[in-house]
Amino acid sequence: MTHDEHVGDPSRTGEPASLLAPDGALKTSSETSSEASTEALWDTSLEVTAELVRDLYRWMRLTRRLDSEAFSLQRHGELGLWAPSLGQEAAQVGSITALRPTDYVFPSYREHATALVRGVTPAQMLEQWRGISGCGWDPAALHLHAYTVVLAAHLPHATGYAMGVQRDGTDEVVTAYLGDGATSQGDANEAFNWAAACHAPVLFFVQNNQYAISTPTRLQMRTPIHQRARGFGLQSFFVDGNDVLAVHAATRQAVSQIRAGGGPALIEAVTYRTGPHTSSDDPTRYRDQAEADAWASRDPLARVEKLLDARDWWTPAWRLGLDAECERLGADLRSAVQSFGPVELDGLFDTVLGGRSALLAEQKAGYADYVAAYEEVSS
Repeated sequence: MTHDEHVGDPSRTGEPASLLAPDGALKTSSETSSEASTEALWDTSLEVTAELVRDLYRWMRLTRRLDSEAFSLQRHGELGLWAPSLGQEAAQVGSITALRPTDYVFPSYREHATALVRGVTPAQMLEQWRGISGCGWDPAALHLHAYTVVLAAHLPHATGYAMGVQRDGTDEVVTAYLGDGATSQGDANEAFNWAAACHAPVLFFVQNNQYAISTPTRLQMRTPIHQRARGFGLQSFFVDGNDVLAVHAATRQAVSQIRAGGGPALIEAVTYRTGPHTSSDDPTRYRDQAEADAWASRDPLARVEKLLDARDWWTPAWRLGLDAECERLGADLRSAVQSFGPVELDGLFDTVLGGRSALLAEQKAGYADYVAAYEEVSS
C-alpha cells in the first residue's frame, strides 16, 4: 500500500472505542480505559444489564425485519425506492435509545431504527417511500423530523433548531444523523462551524458506513471525521458503530455534556453498509466479496447474541416471542402497503408553496394532460 492510499483511512489513526468484542465478550475496564486515553477520548463506563441488552437487541431485530420486508416490497413494485439500513442497526439503536423522547431528532434517510424507537409505525415510515405523502408521521408529536433525502440539507436546520432551543432556555438536545459522504457537503461544514460558534446544543451523529454511494471513505477525505470535528470546535467521540453498547455509552456521555452546557459534539460511529446504497444500487460494481465477508464477521446482531448466550440472559420462550413479533411486523407491513392504493400526485402542486403561483398552476395542468394521455391510450 502506498502512502497516498492509506492517508485518509480512519483505521490507520487508532481504534474506535468499544465495549463488546466481535466474539461477544465484554471488555474489562482496563481495556476500555486504555482505548479512551488515546484515540477515543471518552469514558466508556456503562452499567450493562440483561434488561438493557435485551431491549437494545429487540430494537435491532425489529429494525432488520422492517428493512428486509421493505426491500422486498420495493422489488415487488410497491415502493419507488428504499435505502437499506442492514448492518447499521447498532449505530442507530444504540444512539436513539440514549436520548430523551423529547430531544428533537433530524434523521437523514436511512435511520429506520430511530423512527421505530420514536413510535413511527412501519406503515407510516413507508408512506414517503411509496410517494403518497411527504412524511407519514407528525414530527412535532414524536420529536422526529421527516426524512431528508438531500445530503446534509437538514444539518443547518438542526443547528438552527438547536439555537431556538438554546433561547427557550430548556435542556433539550437536538440530534442530527448523517453519513460519511454528507460530511463532504458544504451544508455540513457550515452547520458544524455555526453550531460551534454559537455553542448550540446539537449532536451530530455520523454513521461512517465506509461508502458515499460508491466512493470509499479513504478516497473521500484525508483526515478522519472525528478529528476534523475538533477543528471546528466540536467535542469529538470515536466509537465502534457495530457495538451497540459502546454507541449507547458514547451517546449518553455526549448528550450529558451537551445538556450540561458543554456545547455541540460529533460522534463518528464506524460501521458498514452491508447492502446497497439504495435499491437502485449494485455494490458489487465497486467493492469485492472479501471485504463484505470480513465485515460480516462483525455483524452487530450476532455480537449481541453471543453475549446473551454467554451470560444466559435470554430464554427460549423470549427468543420465540421476539421471532413472532418480527414476523407480525413483516406481515402487518405487507398488508398495510398493499392497501395504500395508487399514488396520486395532484395534491403535490398545492403544497409546494404557501400560496398558489402561475407557474405551479401551469405545471399542474401539464401533469393532468400527461396523465390523461396515458388514460386515453389504455382505454
